[in-house]
Amino acid sequence: MPAGLEIGHADDAALKSGVTVILPEAPAVMSAHVAGGAPGTRETELSRPEATVPAVDAVVLSGGSAFGLAAADGVMRFLAEKGRGFAVAGFTVPIVPAAILFDLANGGDKAFLPAPGRPGAENPYPALARRACEAASPATRDGTLGAGAGATTANLKGGFGHAGARLSSGATLAAFVAVNAVGRVTLGAGPHFRAAPFERGNEFGGLGFPEKMPADAAEPVTKLSPAPGGNTTVAVVATDLALTKAEAKRLAIAAHDGLALAIYPAHTPLDGDTVFALSTGKVEAAEAERLALLTEACAAAAATLARAIARAVHAATPAPGDTKPTWGQLFDTD
Repeated sequence: MPAGLEIGHADDAALKSGVTVILPEAPAVMSAHVAGGAPGTRETELSRPEATVPAVDAVVLSGGSAFGLAAADGVMRFLAEKGRGFAVAGFTVPIVPAAILFDLANGGDKAFLPAPGRPGAENPYPALARRACEAASPATRDGTLGAGAGATTANLKGGFGHAGARLSSGATLAAFVAVNAVGRVTLGAGPHFRAAPFERGNEFGGLGFPEKMPADAAEPVTKLSPAPGGNTTVAVVATDLALTKAEAKRLAIAAHDGLALAIYPAHTPLDGDTVFALSTGKVEAAEAERLALLTEACAAAAATLARAIARAVHAATPAPGDTKPTWGQLFDTD
């Protein structure tokens, strides 16, 4: 985990959805890049290098489609109570960017949703987000939790995943991702992960690539959801290497290669693929080394995010009412 960062999760088994919150101990430099055709986001315009606000107080990943954007409200209230935020005109406004994924059709109880003749119940996402803030710590696990609790891919249950890397500067880089992709993270219908070249140890099964590539490895199998926003991979790449907003933007762009290395197809018109890049700034870089260190970080971001995506799907666990099998149910022989 990069220095100066915590992560919290909260989810509801009946809802089959949840929230993940990335909480820096102090405002962190942030930028973002959206490469999917159907994103659902909040405050991403502030991530532009020319935008005024220099740093953010948290980043939220949530299920719930557009209803899940309300999770940021819960985080804002939590932070405001602690005096965290951007000072303006005598007020303190927490800056909380967010991205959501579509998990409404995953078999969970979505009775909170309003409909004609039915007002619905209170939106659960602000309360889930507050729980995630209260549970935040420097450690996390992978699988069916947080924003990935109700996630699916084209052929398997998705989930939340993370992975980390140490850079030559001594800085740390980590990727956190909720995988709800329109495509597959496996090579065809088999057990091998597309991210296999980047695996460390046996973190997602240690299978490597198959001896012979499956005949269906290049088939663009998808969920074929007709609803915009029906599929999304949302991620945060965080580092304690000191970055400017422009450098964080470049890191977010490069990290999207991790999606393409781990998911096929990716960045489709039905995906909302969004990556945030965060810097806590704990490890300073000499000016003469900045370009080399940023280049190294960009490569690490792609590889680390690819690993995190595979770990998310590999670690998913079954639950009543699931619409997709887990990787373990189909392929785990232990």
